[in-house]
Amino acid sequence: MSHYTADHQAFAPTGNFISRFFSTIGNALVLMSTSNARMRHVEALQRLSDEELEARGLKRSEIARHVFHDVFWA
Repeated sequence: MSHYTADHQAFAPTGNFISRFFSTIGNALVLMSTSNARMRHVEALQRLSDEELEARGLKRSEIARHVFHDVFWA
């Protein structure tokens, strides 16, 4: 079973102005990606049990491919 988290410290604003500037941009990009409707759909599917996913014709490892099929796997 795979999991992901949107809570990470990769863009912690420390150091000089330039690093804080890029940290702020990085944090904004992370926020945009996690608030995306597709990500909410992925999260909803991840919360389903394996049996519920099977009833929908999905495997847990295929969730991203299913949700982003028209973007990355067209």
